[in-house]
Amino acid sequence: MSWDAAISRAVEHNVPRTMNILEKYPYIKDLAEELRRAKEAVIRDMDKYVDETMAAVRALGGKAYLAGNAEEARRIVGNIVGSGKIVVMGKSMVAAEAGIREHLAGMGNEVWETDLGEFLIQLAGEAPSHIIAPALHMTRERAAQVLRERLGIDVKPDPVDIARVAREFLREKFVKAGAGITGANAVAADTGAVLLVENEGNIRFTTVAPPIHVSVTGIDKIVPTLHHAMMEVLVQAAYAGLYPPTYVNLVAGPSSTGDVEQVRVSPAEGPREFHLVLLDNGRRRAASHPVLWETLLCIRCGRCHFHCPVYRAMDGAWGDKPYSGPMGVMWSAVINGVEKAGRHAVLCTHAGTCREVCPMKINIPDVIHWIRTEYMRSIKK
Repeated sequence: MSWDAAISRAVEHNVPRTMNILEKYPYIKDLAEELRRAKEAVIRDMDKYVDETMAAVRALGGKAYLAGNAEEARRIVGNIVGSGKIVVMGKSMVAAEAGIREHLAGMGNEVWETDLGEFLIQLAGEAPSHIIAPALHMTRERAAQVLRERLGIDVKPDPVDIARVAREFLREKFVKAGAGITGANAVAADTGAVLLVENEGNIRFTTVAPPIHVSVTGIDKIVPTLHHAMMEVLVQAAYAGLYPPTYVNLVAGPSSTGDVEQVRVSPAEGPREFHLVLLDNGRRRAASHPVLWETLLCIRCGRCHFHCPVYRAMDGAWGDKPYSGPMGVMWSAVINGVEKAGRHAVLCTHAGTCREVCPMKINIPDVIHWIRTEYMRSIKK
C-alpha cells in the first residue's frame, strides 16, 4: 500500500475532527488571536525576551544556553549528556534540525525516539513526513512490517497492537535512561517554564524518569508569560486535531520539594538537572526580515499540510528534513537559506488554503512567493 493511501487516510480522519473541535470550542479562535499578538511582541524584541527567559530558568535552579547554530547546539547537548548512556527523546523538530540524536549516538550513547511516529521512522531509517505525525506516510501494514523486521517482534497490522509493542519495548528504556531530551511547545519568558503538549505519555516519562532533562527548542517558542504559554499548547493541540490533549506538561527547573518547613530544595524524586538549550539558527535574522518574520509565528500544528494540494500530490515528500509542507518551505528559508528553500517554493500552486486554515493567520503563500522570486533571481544571475 502506497504513501498516498496512508496520507489520504490521515486527512480523512484529521480534517473533519479538527473542524468539529473548532466548532465545539469557539474560544480556541479567540486564544489564537491573542497568542499571535503575544508572539509578535517577542519577535519585535527578541534579544530582550531571550535574556529574560535564560535569567528566569537560572533563577529556578536550571541552566540555560543560547546556541547560535546547529553545531553549537550539538556541542552543548553532548557536553551535558556525555557518553555511554541510554538516552530517551520526546519528539522535537528542533532537536532533529540540529542533529542531536545522531550526534549523541556518535558519542557512544544508545538513543531512542519515544514518540510512536518518531520511533517507527527511526527504525525504518526514514525522514518525517509531517510536523505532528512524522510517520504519516506509513500505513499500518508498513508499520507492522518495520517492527517485525527491526525488532523481531510479531505484531498485527493494527494501530492498537502496534502501539502495544512499542510501549512494551520502550518502557525498559525509560527506566534505564541516563538522560531525557525533549523539545518545547512554548517557553514562558517571565517564569522560565517550559510547556509540552502530548497524548502518548512518553514526554512525561522523558521529563521525569531520567536524572537529567534537556529541553532543546528554538527561540521562536518564547512567549511573554506563562499565561501565553498555556494558550499556545491549547491552540496547537486543537488545530492539530487532538483536543483536549491527554497531557500538558509544565517543567520549571529541576525537581524540588518544600515539604520540610516549606523550604524549597532540589532535587527531589525527579531529575536533578534541568537544561534549556535555545537555538537561533537563523531565527534572529528572520525576526528583522520584512517577509520571513511571519515564519516565527508558526506554532507547528501541521494543519496547513492537510489542506495543501502539493503536499498531498507529493505523498508528503515536500520539504527538507525535518520540516515539510507549506510551513516547511518557510522554515527551510529561515534555517537553510533561499537557495535550498527555493527548490520547494517553485512547486507551490498558491491555492491559498494554507493561509485560510493557519491559526496564526500567517500569509504563507506570500512568504513562499517571496522565496520563489528571490530563488529565481539568484539562478538567473
